[in-house]
Amino acid sequence: MAVTRRGFLSTSALAVPVGGVLTGAACAAPAAGPDGGGLRCGADVAAADGWRAISGRRVAVLTNPTGVLRSFRHIVDAMHESGGVRIAAVLGPEHGFRGTAQAGAAEQDGTDPRTGLPVLDTYGADAQRLARTLRDIGADQVVFDIADVGARFYTYIWTMLTALRAAAEIGAGFLVLDRPNPVGDRVSGPLLDPAFSSGVGELPIALQHGMTVGELARMFAAEHVDGAPQPEVVQVEGWSGRRPATGPWVPPSPNIPTPDTAAVYPGTGLFEGTTLSEGRGTTRPFETIGAPGIDWRWAEALGERGIGGIRFRETWFEPVSGKHAGSTCGGVALHRTGELDPVAAAVHMLVTARELYPEVFGWREDGMADLLYGSDRLRSAVDAGTGAEEIIESWAPDITRFREQREPHLLYR
Repeated sequence: MAVTRRGFLSTSALAVPVGGVLTGAACAAPAAGPDGGGLRCGADVAAADGWRAISGRRVAVLTNPTGVLRSFRHIVDAMHESGGVRIAAVLGPEHGFRGTAQAGAAEQDGTDPRTGLPVLDTYGADAQRLARTLRDIGADQVVFDIADVGARFYTYIWTMLTALRAAAEIGAGFLVLDRPNPVGDRVSGPLLDPAFSSGVGELPIALQHGMTVGELARMFAAEHVDGAPQPEVVQVEGWSGRRPATGPWVPPSPNIPTPDTAAVYPGTGLFEGTTLSEGRGTTRPFETIGAPGIDWRWAEALGERGIGGIRFRETWFEPVSGKHAGSTCGGVALHRTGELDPVAAAVHMLVTARELYPEVFGWREDGMADLLYGSDRLRSAVDAGTGAEEIIESWAPDITRFREQREPHLLYR
């Protein structure tokens, strides 16, 4: 969920919505370089307009620590202090509104000490339960502002889908304050098989979807939520959407600490489905992969494959939590060097790990690997000794199909 908030803050008013999209009167030109100076996120555009897009509404704000202005002030604080927004409650996703909970957990209901606003835990709620919550607090508008990292198995986009369904059920408005996709618009990996739908992937989208949350909301509403109005999206300004965008960085969850982590996560997140450590409990989660019994040969084998945009360094580590906590692990540290297809790189990593360490490499018994990948095809292919290139080439029809599917919903060209 890399975001950038650098650049000059225009005071231009929001234009009239066209097709559910709120845009500024003018967009700043994209700046060269990875930090994207001149870029303004949707929250900054809406704040500069005095939050006019939600004026007069009773608002439920679904957000987390990434929901900040480029000044690093949180949008909830800014909305509350403006006096022009009636906030009914703040809704917390996985990890919570203030981001103190670990993976698979959330913060309890409570009162925000700074604003005095009620904060409600909605992680794991289905659409019916969330609709009841929205009715109970009298909300007629949902605002979503959470930065994504561009991977299907990152849960925030499915929290957004649930909120969209809940808003449609009670007739509430739905507004997305959009943010860049930190890994750009690349599409990679397979479509999800509906038979493997879960909380880490509910709909048949590509593993690396290359869309913003605003674009996804438009696609979800149009194709998957009966009776949903077209969500309004306050667009990012000064960003083409084609390239990754980073900048002032707020970790979107405890184990995505840096933009480099986000860049590899759509691929190395698959290691959560294996018996190898994905680096939780280290200072570089998802950039450090390994297990007891793995040695220097893995880094050497991966280096010989000439995978573009990345180098692999032999490393040794001892996780303080998670898999193999307290045990010395050998493995690889990932170093990004350029444009990268992280899903393809991860397939090479999985194939070589099984080839070199058949007594070490394995899959979690709970089927998590299949849920993360979106089918059992990866696990079956790796176990059968299928080569990495053959697995990667098998996605081609899915990628073509998904690019066509997403095209009508894209906002950034």
